[in-house]
Amino acid sequence: MKRLWMLFALVAIGWAGCTTEPPAPPNIILIMADDLGYETLGVNGSTSYQTPNLDALAETGMRFTHAYSTPLCTPSRVQLMTGKYNFRNYIGFGLLDPAERTFGHLLQDAGYRTAVVGKWQLYGNNHQRELAGRGGSVPEEAGFDEYSLWQVKERGRRFKGPTLDVSGQGVQEFPNGYGPDLFAEYIEAFLERHREQPFFLYYPMILTHDPFQPTPDHPDYAAFDPMMENINDTTYFAANVAYMDKVIGRITAQLDRLGLRENTLLLFTGDNGTDRDVTSSVGDLRIQGHKGYPTEAGTHVPMVANWPGAIAPGQVNDNLIDFTDFLPTLMEVAQREVPADFFTDGLSFYDQLTGQADSVRSWIFCHYAPNWANFSNRRFVQDRNWKLYEDSTFYHISDDPREQRPVADEALTEDAREVKQRFRAVLDRMR
Repeated sequence: MKRLWMLFALVAIGWAGCTTEPPAPPNIILIMADDLGYETLGVNGSTSYQTPNLDALAETGMRFTHAYSTPLCTPSRVQLMTGKYNFRNYIGFGLLDPAERTFGHLLQDAGYRTAVVGKWQLYGNNHQRELAGRGGSVPEEAGFDEYSLWQVKERGRRFKGPTLDVSGQGVQEFPNGYGPDLFAEYIEAFLERHREQPFFLYYPMILTHDPFQPTPDHPDYAAFDPMMENINDTTYFAANVAYMDKVIGRITAQLDRLGLRENTLLLFTGDNGTDRDVTSSVGDLRIQGHKGYPTEAGTHVPMVANWPGAIAPGQVNDNLIDFTDFLPTLMEVAQREVPADFFTDGLSFYDQLTGQADSVRSWIFCHYAPNWANFSNRRFVQDRNWKLYEDSTFYHISDDPREQRPVADEALTEDAREVKQRFRAVLDRMR
């Protein structure tokens, strides 16, 4: 951060004595696919799916190999939006505490026009609100000026013939529409409307979450009955991945048409691992999705950053990235400090994007208490090689990603023993 402010100071000196206004801070687009693990992108080695647009963004930008979410959607979303670990502010599945400040609020304060498009699922239904003893948040309360969303207060369908809540228009049904296309159209219009001012677009996608259904590019789409929303068919998963990638291509094409690519940071990730009913191939390796569970296949997510002129093309970043890290990074991109009265667990990776990394993570922490389904609460610390659970179970995850062979203390090398002690200290202070 110090280097960034020194740069701003030098540029300011250059502006002194001239009437030229300083350039506006860059635009920011954060896209998060739903239930998409690391193994699903072609650029990450997938041989099951076609993701040419994301592959191109990675090849002309930066691909991350060790980005980690929590194992489930709401815990990941709350952590991403607030920059805090879940033990500090997670109140229940499907809920965002309305008392929380998010990256939407902070970027509004920094002069950005903010929008959220896609999946909300943070207001809660009656049962979720009763369990938590309080309600969740609507988009305006979470720092967003504009929105087009599925599942704010009403659920309805999300794909063919969706039910969407659009700011200024209310809840509407679109019997002839397809949710991802409607979101893409809204995003294209938002970019057009605000091309002359800094904007922040947060796009938590509805793809590639189940129910797996045919997309408009699939021959089965025309005859598909959207009333069969709860019918899953994993044979459509590849088509869903391809359509997710197609929508991202529409967004980047709009940035190009509007001349905004050079001044826009685009970040892409997934909210957790792939659905457990889906098995994917990376070469000869078969990987079953493990959404909901704190294994590599449940928490290791794809991540791509693209910002022409600021991020050199073709970079592969092997550093650890935690979901708490996004908020302080976005603030640094916006040329603002995180406010003194705002606490974040995150570590900005801005310098990593620009090739001047000062500090990187040596561990990832996760507090996982989803209060949903039958998933067990787990707390753990990990790096790229080792993982320690709070019950002292220790895994060499680089050799055992499915966590089938816990390593006993007597089998640890001196270096591994030191790692375990260091991880234990992190667990002990995360209370």
